[in-house]
Amino acid sequence: MKAFLTRAGWGDARQEPLAGDASARRYTRLRGQDGTAILMQDPGGDVALFARLAEHLCGLGLSAPRILARDDAQGLLLLEDLGDGLIARLASDPEREAALYLQAVDALVELHRHPAPEGLPVATPDHLATMTDLAFTHYGGRPDAAAPAIDALRAILAKTCATADVMVLRDFHAENVLHLPERSGAARAGLLDFQDALRGHRAYDLASLLRDARRDLFPGTAQRATAHYLRATGTPEAPFRAAMAVLGVQRNLRILGVFARLAERGKPGYLRLLPRVWAHLQADLAHPALATLRPHLDVLPPPTADLMARLETACPTP
Repeated sequence: MKAFLTRAGWGDARQEPLAGDASARRYTRLRGQDGTAILMQDPGGDVALFARLAEHLCGLGLSAPRILARDDAQGLLLLEDLGDGLIARLASDPEREAALYLQAVDALVELHRHPAPEGLPVATPDHLATMTDLAFTHYGGRPDAAAPAIDALRAILAKTCATADVMVLRDFHAENVLHLPERSGAARAGLLDFQDALRGHRAYDLASLLRDARRDLFPGTAQRATAHYLRATGTPEAPFRAAMAVLGVQRNLRILGVFARLAERGKPGYLRLLPRVWAHLQADLAHPALATLRPHLDVLPPPTADLMARLETACPTP
């Protein structure tokens, strides 16, 4: 790593570790004579893909970090530093939050004006439905109940969300979107954590933004953001809202399992988010489009204190 930084002109920079995410990636802010940059270390990942997607987004006039240097073999990227202005930290009151979320929606509107880049995995109904098996194998319920639930969800997805015509950033939420007030239009939203992108349905990222596992939105924000997207794109409302509900259920079923699995792997902190994930799941399950799935999810227990304690006991002792 030292040789990489030296070649890039940042060998003498001061290093400040930054908080990471649920992955094994590590981020460090570098402070040098010419300003700051971000070092991303992802030895097990595909930094060439991240670079290609970042360049694609920047080419659309959106604000992904520019790639300053890279070493694919070592899994190293030197990135433009877009700052610390995460909208999750800035959304301090209803009007401020709504304004920031509308900026994020503007980025989606612009992204969806363009075709997805070549080579992305496709979020087919089968792929999305199968991803929810973690809710049954790690969170709770019975593993043998996964197959009928997946079959029911697959059929619903095929009916409501089969179109896969845009780039889905996938982890599009308030802790991965930055406020960049010095920029204009859709570029005011800084985009992070898109290396797991898919080609999928245009409701996916809006569902991710508005059904946030990490924070509660002020009343009205989700409605305003959805209405803004519908107006800006001319998308028919009823099928889009059905797709948002279905994709919200798909995402939150998977998140239940992912957070439980993270606890098993030594990261129990995500368990405190389970009640909010469960609430999002129940709200979206009320949509008529999910009627045939609801009976198959009765085996999943709510995240009571007892259940979360049991999940935490699966965490390895340091």
